[in-house]
Amino acid sequence: MNNDVTQFIDELKESWQVELSTNLRGVVHQAIPEVHERIQYKKPHFLKNGKYAAVISTSKDAVSFTIFNANSLKLPESLFSGPPERKTIKLRKGDMFDSKQLISFVKEASSSL
Repeated sequence: MNNDVTQFIDELKESWQVELSTNLRGVVHQAIPEVHERIQYKKPHFLKNGKYAAVISTSKDAVSFTIFNANSLKLPESLFSGPPERKTIKLRKGDMFDSKQLISFVKEASSSL
């Protein structure tokens, strides 16, 4: 795990954002054990073989999680938005997500990277 990413998450102002971001980071590590993480464009990026697999971004009232290489994924349209190649789920305070399902999505999307 990258210390810069850990520091980024730890320094988020809202505790619910810290918790969501930590859990999403865990999802990526479970889906892609060999993932490389770094801060780029002021947000945590997760790479497999030098290619973007996922990114966490935060705003005042949300934590967004984007899955790259998502063209072949069958995602619930009610939860995910964005162009076919990258899909984003936006989570707000109190929102929950299905970790197993998200791990599966990330694993499938990153399988060809």
